[in-house]
Amino acid sequence: MPDLTTTYLGLKLKNPLVVSPSPLTEQIGNILRMEDAGAGCVVLHSLFEEQILIESQQLDSMLSAGTESFAESLSYFPDMQRYNFGTDGYLEVIRKAKQAVNIPIIASLNGVSTGGWIRYAKEMEEAGADALELNIFFVANDSRLTSDQVEEMYTSLVSHVKASVRIPVAVKLAPYFSSMANMARKLDQAGADGLVLFNRFYQPDFDLEALDVKPTLGLSAPNELLLRLHWVATLYGQVKADMAITGGVHTAQEVLKSMMAGAKVAMVTTAILKHGIEHMETILADLRSWMEEHEYESIRQMQGSMSRRNVADPGAFSRANYMKILSSYAVRAATQ
Repeated sequence: MPDLTTTYLGLKLKNPLVVSPSPLTEQIGNILRMEDAGAGCVVLHSLFEEQILIESQQLDSMLSAGTESFAESLSYFPDMQRYNFGTDGYLEVIRKAKQAVNIPIIASLNGVSTGGWIRYAKEMEEAGADALELNIFFVANDSRLTSDQVEEMYTSLVSHVKASVRIPVAVKLAPYFSSMANMARKLDQAGADGLVLFNRFYQPDFDLEALDVKPTLGLSAPNELLLRLHWVATLYGQVKADMAITGGVHTAQEVLKSMMAGAKVAMVTTAILKHGIEHMETILADLRSWMEEHEYESIRQMQGSMSRRNVADPGAFSRANYMKILSSYAVRAATQ
C-alpha cells in the first residue's frame, strides 16, 4: 500500500488532498463527512475583512478612502454582520470542528489590510485553529498605487500576523505580479510558512439589457491547473515555504501533477461541489491505484520530481520553449 502521508505547514497529513474554503466548510456535519471521505485537512470558509471592520467599527484608512470616493461601492457588500455567522460565530465553528474531527483545521482570513486581523488571528489560534490561511484579495484600481506599494501591503500584513501568532501562516495569493518569483521570495522572507497558488479573482460582467454591472461566479476547470503547475514547479527549491495548489484539481491526475511539480498538498473545492463530498474517496482510490501501477512507494518520493530544477528540459518553463510551442501548431485548411 503506497504511503500517502505528507507534511504541510509543519502539520503531518494522512494524504495531500485538502478541502479549500467554500460554503461546504461552514457546517460541522460536512466537515465530519470530509474527514470520513479521506480529507487530509480542511481549510474553513473565510472570515472577511469587512466583517471585522463592521464589528470593530475601525475602518482601515485605505478602505475608508475608497468608500468616501465611491460611496456607491458599498451597495456591492452583503450584510456582513450575518454573513458566515459573524466573527463570534466563526470562532465557534473552529472550536466545534476541532472537537468533532481529528484532522487539522485551518482558519481563513480574507482581506488586505492589517486592521482587526491581528486580533482575530490571535483569537483563531486560541479557538484551536492548527494554522491560518491569509486569503489576500486586493485589486489595485488606483493608478497612483505602485507595484512596490502593493507588494509592501502584502509583506507587511504577513509579517504583522506572523508576529502575533505561534501557529503556521500560509498566504493565498493571485498570480498578477510583475515578478511572481520575487514576490514569492519576499513573502518567504516575511515569514510565510506556506504559499497557496492561486487565488481566483471573480470579475464582474455587463448586463446589456439592464445596463448594469453584475457579479459572476465561475467554478474552476482542470485546465486552470497549468498556471499553478508552472509556478510551483518554477518556485520549487527557491523558497522555503511549503506550496499548495488550489484551482483545477478535480481528479487524481491533478493531485499527482501537483505533487510532481513540488506542492505539498492539492486543494479541492469545485469537484466536491459538483460531485459531492464523497468524491474524495474516488480521487484517493485512483491515486493509490496509479501509484501502485507505477511503483511509487510514497507521495514524498514524487514531490518535486517534475520541478524546473529536476527535469531534463528546464527551458520548458521559460521563454526558451515559447517559439517551439507556437510553431508546433499546424493550421489546417478549412474543409468544405
